[in-house]
Amino acid sequence: MKVIGFYLLCLAFSSSLFSQKYLPKSDGELIYHKYYTLSYNEYHEQANWIHYKLNPAFLSGSTPRTDLFMPDPLVSTKSAQLSDYKGSGYDRGHLAPAADMKYDNIAMSESFYMSNISPQSPFFNRVIWRKLELLVRSWGQKFEIYISTAGLLNDENLGTIGTNKVTIPSKFYKVIYAPSKNKMIGFLLANEEIKKDISSFVVTIDHIESITGIDFFEEIPDDIENELESKVNFKDWDFSLNNSSKNQSNRKFKKSIFQ
Repeated sequence: MKVIGFYLLCLAFSSSLFSQKYLPKSDGELIYHKYYTLSYNEYHEQANWIHYKLNPAFLSGSTPRTDLFMPDPLVSTKSAQLSDYKGSGYDRGHLAPAADMKYDNIAMSESFYMSNISPQSPFFNRVIWRKLELLVRSWGQKFEIYISTAGLLNDENLGTIGTNKVTIPSKFYKVIYAPSKNKMIGFLLANEEIKKDISSFVVTIDHIESITGIDFFEEIPDDIENELESKVNFKDWDFSLNNSSKNQSNRKFKKSIFQ
């Protein structure tokens, strides 16, 4: 019985570390959820970064979307509230998308914590951001990737919303690392309506680090990290889904706006 109990304890502990490899380094309160980790910025009332991994097994889940937004119970200073977004004109934009968290009920529930949400323009959230989420997910369905993402929290912000003064980021970033493929890619997009192709917003990880003050993937040996973070290699990444999903994304946005 003691052996079984110890095994179950180890299993529970290992599952709680699901997203803790390659964590970014920055200021903020570290919050460890089962399927993602985040650094919470109390001043801006949102995450400095959300970090999680995707792979074909994790994306095989079929848990339905819940839309049950709730405060993050692990944020010691209390997270933003759903009421902060009411009547603001901004979407409750997911950082780790709910569609990436279909693995089980816990993953889906965690994706709706307000610490995983940031104010996004409807035209941004429902079109270009969604297309980027679909593209990144298509990569995670082929090989394991680690993702860090959030809004750019600096003097360029677009103001605040709600009684908790949640910052409206002027831009959002995603950085992706595929260890088995030894490649990285970064994206930086303005929080506004965007009609250009997603590939227009590819930047180096070094650039995102320089404007966020965050050190991504510090666990990687310095020579490999410096090489991968300083370059943009379009040929290493398949952008074909971006083109095929363009019309679908626009149709869904229009439907959600005018219904």
